[in-house]
Order: sequence, then structure tokens, then C-alpha cells
Amino acid sequence: MMTRIDVFDPPMCCSTGVCGTDVDPQLSRFAADLDWLAQQGVSVRRYNLAQEPQAFMANEQVQAVVNETDGAGLPVIVVNGRMMSQGVYLTREQLVSLVQSAGGAESSTSVMPNAAKQTSGCCGPEGCC
Repeated sequence: MMTRIDVFDPPMCCSTGVCGTDVDPQLSRFAADLDWLAQQGVSVRRYNLAQEPQAFMANEQVQAVVNETDGAGLPVIVVNGRMMSQGVYLTREQLVSLVQSAGGAESSTSVMPNAAKQTSGCCGPEGCC
């Protein structure tokens, strides 16, 4: 079974928050880490509250977080339908740990244990850019 990660972001100007003149480096890193996970065979989907509120309402766990925290509990990270994190953008190491604990990405299990050592979003099997 392929691992699926759904990220429910707070309202942002674009789908990743990596836009405009004042880009948050944490959002840039997180976007790169999600792209890397997708390249490893993980299904990744992001939802932005400002652009896709229906996705937040369709997920009871996420809807509860939004209602209970007035949105301060975002982002919410759901792995294979189970809420695993709220209120923080996880590091690559933490994301890899979630994927491994979910038992997903069979095609990349030989690559993913080494992923935690790579901290730059531009690093890959051939090294950094």
C-alpha cells in the first residue's frame, strides 16, 4: 500500500505559501521536503484553507482542530487517514519517520533510511545542488 500524506495548511496566498516577496524559509524547506517524498513514491496532497475549505470540512479530525483552535492548530498532517501532527511544519527527518512507521513507499525503503541525513531541500541521491 502506498503511503498518503495530506497536509492541511492555514490560509496562505498560494497553495504552498512560497510566494510573494517575504518567503518564510521554513515553508520553502517543507515544500521541498514534500516534493522529495513524492519522488520517493509517497502520495502527497496539500490543502490551503483559503482556497479549499471544503477539504477541511470533509475531514472530521481536521475540522475539529480548526474549530477547537480557531485555526491556530494548523498545519495538520494526516498520514493514511490518521492525524499525526498539528500546529507545526515537520522536518524531513520527522516526515520520513511518519512514512516509515506507516509502512509505506515500498519502492523507496532502501533510500528513505538515508533521507534523514539530508537536511537541504535540494539534496538527492547524487548530492546537493
